[in-house]
Amino acid sequence: MSIRPLYILILLIVATSARAQHAATPGDTVLKGTTIEVIQSYKPQVKQVPKPEWVPQIPPADTSHPKFKYDVPLQTLYYTYSSQPLRPLALGIDSGKLPFPNYVKVGAGNLSTLFLDAGIGGITGRNYETAIHLHHISQQGDLKYQQTALSGIEAEGLLHKANNDWHAAIIGERNQYYYYGFPDNESKDSLKQVYTTIRAVVDMANRDSGDSKLSYHPSVSASVYDAKFNASETNIGFNAPFLYKMDSALQFQVALTGALTHFSANLENTNNNYIELLPGIQFNKPNISGHALLGLAEGKNSNGYILPDVVANVPIASTGLMASAGWQASLRQNTYEQLTTENPYLYTNYNVTQTRRDEVFLNLAGSTGQHLTWSGRLSWRAYNDLPTYLNNIGNEKQFFVDYQQVRAVSLQLAARYQVANTWSAGISGDFYDFYQSTDKHVWQQPDTKIKGDFTILPLPKLTITAYLAVLGGIYAESTSLQAIKLKTITDLGGNAEYQFIPRLSAFVQVSNLLNDKYQRWMGYQAYGLNLYGGLRLKF
Repeated sequence: MSIRPLYILILLIVATSARAQHAATPGDTVLKGTTIEVIQSYKPQVKQVPKPEWVPQIPPADTSHPKFKYDVPLQTLYYTYSSQPLRPLALGIDSGKLPFPNYVKVGAGNLSTLFLDAGIGGITGRNYETAIHLHHISQQGDLKYQQTALSGIEAEGLLHKANNDWHAAIIGERNQYYYYGFPDNESKDSLKQVYTTIRAVVDMANRDSGDSKLSYHPSVSASVYDAKFNASETNIGFNAPFLYKMDSALQFQVALTGALTHFSANLENTNNNYIELLPGIQFNKPNISGHALLGLAEGKNSNGYILPDVVANVPIASTGLMASAGWQASLRQNTYEQLTTENPYLYTNYNVTQTRRDEVFLNLAGSTGQHLTWSGRLSWRAYNDLPTYLNNIGNEKQFFVDYQQVRAVSLQLAARYQVANTWSAGISGDFYDFYQSTDKHVWQQPDTKIKGDFTILPLPKLTITAYLAVLGGIYAESTSLQAIKLKTITDLGGNAEYQFIPRLSAFVQVSNLLNDKYQRWMGYQAYGLNLYGGLRLKF
């Protein structure tokens, strides 16, 4: 602390007073003595910083424009509209959307048609959904024993757990045919063939949490497929695919798939197994995308296969077109169920052989304007042990399998024009040139397949659809071992449905409008014109 200014002030006052006393004379007026006291109290202080007042508040809004990044799967614009297998009667697929969880649809028509289609979807809960589907159709033609009946039930359920979704389904189906056209001395029961299927499936998929890089979807199935004449086939299948996502541009995958199949009949008892390990990558970059997989498989009789699956997609700049090329190979078991689904008139005993299929292709897809999309695919195909079908010489109403080594060039074209939900039209065609085969012809395999469809909503409550299916270039062999080219199949049909009230609608369906008695399988004439209709009740 400094007191130097105080000393100076006191000395100055004392000096002034002494000089005044010394200068005073007896005649001068002398002021009364006065004491002046100067006091200064100094206390050091540190200046206090103001204490901030903390008031909770929402941070200021971020008005900057965020940048979003979406991992969008590649849109290759592949539009392929393949026709359903043609049976003695071509049945359309009911694709009406149901606004209620349950419905029943019944109908009747010519050919003694009885039709039933029902669904129950209202049994649901907070974390599960179920669905049950029942269906039946039976018809009878003009020829003796020309009749079919198909009945089935499918039930499935989905259970949502914390991290996974569990799905289970059970399927039962009965499909009845007759080998019609035989002499009258054949009994009806001896000509009846019934295929019965019981199948159960369980699968599980992990739920995408957003930050998980690993996804998987394993499944297991078991089935029993029985037919007359002591034919039976059991199958246990499995598939375990795993996908690891490195980033939005690269993914690694591996899958283990296979089936253990056993077929037995009067004169045959054999296994038909296969297992395949399929590792590879998927890539998705701005200038190229696709996948590269390499299948390592072991099939029947311990035969080994290397099955590449390599596809690359390249967008053509400034055109909106997508060019694709690749080589894809696969192995088909040719189970009894697979073959009789294609040709229900197959002879019970057949030589079980697996088929390797290879395709090297070049594909171009694009769109024109806002409504038209189209695609074209040029392929070279190789089939090792392709199953073709020939009439049994001793019994021309049953077919046996003729395996062939086949090479072909194919061209696939497709286009679709759609105007919102008002109307749409599509057409597709597959054209094959079987330039090499083991036998004279690739028996019962069409070289031309054309499918067209048209849908229109002329009224808000009326939906009309139409279809056209053409199969040509089918060769068969007569009992005299002469090749016969069957007549080109042209099937024209459609359906219409009108909704009276939200819960009730009426429908009508027609097939083979041209009343063409074509033969998809030699010796089996089609039904001809078929028309039936009925009501649909939703609840």
